[in-house]
Amino acid sequence: MGELINQFNNMDTLLQVFWGCSIVASLIFVIQLILTLIGMDHSDITVDFDGSDTMDLGNGINLFSIKNLVNFFLGFGWAGVCLYNSISSSLLLILVAFLIGCAFVGMFIIIYKQTRKLEKNGAFSINDCLGKSASVYIRIPAGCTGKGKVQISIDGSVHEINALTDEDEIASGQNVKIVEIVDHETVKVVNTQYNLVI
Repeated sequence: MGELINQFNNMDTLLQVFWGCSIVASLIFVIQLILTLIGMDHSDITVDFDGSDTMDLGNGINLFSIKNLVNFFLGFGWAGVCLYNSISSSLLLILVAFLIGCAFVGMFIIIYKQTRKLEKNGAFSINDCLGKSASVYIRIPAGCTGKGKVQISIDGSVHEINALTDEDEIASGQNVKIVEIVDHETVKVVNTQYNLVI
């Protein structure tokens, strides 16, 4: 350990900065990764610069978050360490390391957004059906006197939902439009084929 400390003390100041950033960021990154794997990272701390002026990237992603700060220093530090002997100009080295740090942030934001899309695709909500077209699977009795079933495709998955109609009976195979969410498992529909004829 003493030898490592001596080697660190004998390094150029810039290289010490790069090593410091890379080691600290790597440790925090590993801790974050472990917390994510055991499901304890639901509340990410964000830095608020004047409230509404924060750069919200959608899907709960904020550009100025602790995670993105760690990701930046992870890329910045390791880029500086790896390229220190390849780039003689300190200014150019810092610039390249900065750009790589920004690229790390961008890469992790893209990965996070894709992960959120997968989560969204896996969680079906009946509210997503409103205004969408569906196909009658089991006939729907007239005047809301009984329930039929419709099939609808949401994000590539086919779902069967109970359906009512205020109109005449709608036969199996007819195309309908969902116009109202009745409850968590039932929708109200209108016959689009009938409406087109009218």
